[in-house]
Amino acid sequence: MDQARGTRPRLRTRHWAVAGVALLALSGCAAQAASDAGAPSASTATTESSSDGAGSPAEAGSGTAVQVGSTSLGDVLVDQAGMTLYMFDKDTQGGPSTCYDQCASAWPPLLTDGAPAAGTGADDGKLGTVERTDGATQVTYDGWPLYYWAQDAKPGDVNGQGVNDVWWVLDADGTPIHG
Repeated sequence: MDQARGTRPRLRTRHWAVAGVALLALSGCAAQAASDAGAPSASTATTESSSDGAGSPAEAGSGTAVQVGSTSLGDVLVDQAGMTLYMFDKDTQGGPSTCYDQCASAWPPLLTDGAPAAGTGADDGKLGTVERTDGATQVTYDGWPLYYWAQDAKPGDVNGQGVNDVWWVLDADGTPIHG
């Protein structure tokens, strides 16, 4: 009987570990499912867009900067704090964002209160904005709406690269880097 009780904590730990792995897998699937739903819904992401330098999203200020930073994938677009920016294959270049709800929870949009600014290595002529369904202004580069990956913890992380084969970093020309 004591031996049976002794295995219960291990089983609970194993169950929690399995649940954690399942939750991580579902977060990628939820982002895909939300994006596959078609037209954007009326609700929007509650997470904000730029980084406070600690790797966590924070509210963007006016003049949000996009620049080029060095990562393990080479030189890619990042925000002013060095957090990697991504594009979404389900978006249309020059069109609106299609990532809302659960998708935007996993992939917070890069928002701005003013005109975005080009930092080191970025082309000011490729910067733009698009209005989201809640009226927020999302930054674009070469027509692609820009996003963060919620699981990137620090500047230079590229953990979102290739998620569900639809999320990609962009080079300084605004070209998605696949692979």
